[in-house]
This record gives sequence, structure tokens and C-alpha cells, in this order.
Amino acid sequence: MEIFEDRRGLLQAVAYRVLGTVTDAEDIVQEAWLRWHGVDAGAVEDPTAYLVKVTTRLAIDRLRSAQVRRESYVGPWLPEPVPTGGDVADDVALADTVSSAMLLVLETLSPLERAVFVLREAFGYSHKDIAEILDRSEASVRQTAMRAREHVEARRRRYDTDPATRRRAAESFLEASAGGDLAGLMAILAPDVTLVCDGGGLAPAPRRTLEGLELVANALISFTRRLPEDPSVEFAEVNGGPAVVVRSAGEAAVVVMLYLVDGVVEEIHLVSNPEKLGAL
Repeated sequence: MEIFEDRRGLLQAVAYRVLGTVTDAEDIVQEAWLRWHGVDAGAVEDPTAYLVKVTTRLAIDRLRSAQVRRESYVGPWLPEPVPTGGDVADDVALADTVSSAMLLVLETLSPLERAVFVLREAFGYSHKDIAEILDRSEASVRQTAMRAREHVEARRRRYDTDPATRRRAAESFLEASAGGDLAGLMAILAPDVTLVCDGGGLAPAPRRTLEGLELVANALISFTRRLPEDPSVEFAEVNGGPAVVVRSAGEAAVVVMLYLVDGVVEEIHLVSNPEKLGAL
């Protein structure tokens, strides 16, 4: 099974970007493995193309059912945080496609549009290759790709990508929020900052998106007062950028991802749903 294992990382990356959850992506890759186990590998001319095709189609089917489940999700839904290495962080385009901000935008696409966008923009597949993967005409794929890209461009925000700038902001954010320094926290937040918290009904979290400097800052200070006893805090590379990870008894309890524009925090994603923190 060396052929499959050599491509597992690629398949996981494709599935996660299409689905936004680690657990679903892992399930899809496992199903792809079962499909691969059932074919004559020697008869497959291009194993990578075959496995990406199987994985993408399975992911599209899974996403259709996942979208129905998310309609009844308690509070805002955020993608499941995943650790990312320096190779992803150093590739701005690749890091952008795995950021929670971008994955939220991709949630507004249809499953087919999302798969086409991911294959085209994140992995550089040609329209012809995508047509073969999805068993559609090249002209149809080209139209879908254009529609998806226009949709994404109309909804995405251009955030600062410099890792050093983002890391400094994360350090200032942590120092101010942990110290209860409301003025210091407000100094690094944009006037129209938004806070999206995903507790999934399993952890304390606002059940709506919070907007505005004072409201968000006060909510963050209040949140830090409810952290687990004796928490440990670390910085980690998560979803293509620096993040604050709070642990309790060695287990991740909260992950905070910051998105900056011109050096100030415009959007904050906070995940405390324990079912979404397993990858960390």
C-alpha cells in the first residue's frame, strides 16, 4: 500500500478543504483507501489522478449531507482547526486556502463549486483535469470555476499575510486578554472587529457573531475569566497562520485565530467545541 500512503497527505489536504472538518476528511481518505484496496493497482495508469478523483467525489457526497447537519448546528459554525507546518505557512496561496476565514467563504459555495475551486485554486489542476475527475465537460468545469471564483472574490477579505506581523498581534492579544487589560486589547482591535465563537453547544460561547470594538473586547475579557483552571498557553501554526492554543491538563481547550488588516485585528475565530479540537 506504499502507493496510497505516499499520496495520503495530498488526499487529506483535498478532503479537508472541501469539507472543513478533520474527522470527515479522515473518513473520506479511509474510504478511498478501501476503494484502492479493491482495485488492481497495476492496472491503474495514474494512481494520483485515480485517488484524487475518488476522494473528491466522496467528499462532494459527504459535504451535501454535512450542509444539512450544519443547518441545525448550535451557534456559529467554524471549520475544525488543524495544525499546519512551515511549508504551508511559507506558501501564501496554499495557506490562504486552508485558513478558517477562507473555509468559511467556501461554505457559501455549492459542493460542486467548492470542489472545483479547491482543485483549481489550491492544487493547480487544469480545467481539463478537473473535468476528468468530476466526469463533466471541460466547458462546464470552466464555467463552474469562473462562477466559484467570482463568488469567493466578492465575499473574501484580504487579510495581512506576514507571519511576523500576525505573531506580534497574537502575542499582544494574549498579553492584553489574559491580563484583563481592556484598553490594551482595544488598541489592537479594529473598530468594526467581529468575533465568531464555535462552542457547538458543548462549551460556553456566544451563540451569535459579535461585532464592534467595545462589545468584542469585553466579551474576550469575560471569556478569559472562564478558562479552565491552571491553563497553559502556547502559540502554534494552525490553519496556515499563528494561533493561540489554550490547554488544560495537556488537552486543547480553546483555539483563537486572528485575522488582521493593516496591522489591526479585523476578525477573530475562537473554537472551544471539544469535538473540534482533537487534531491539536
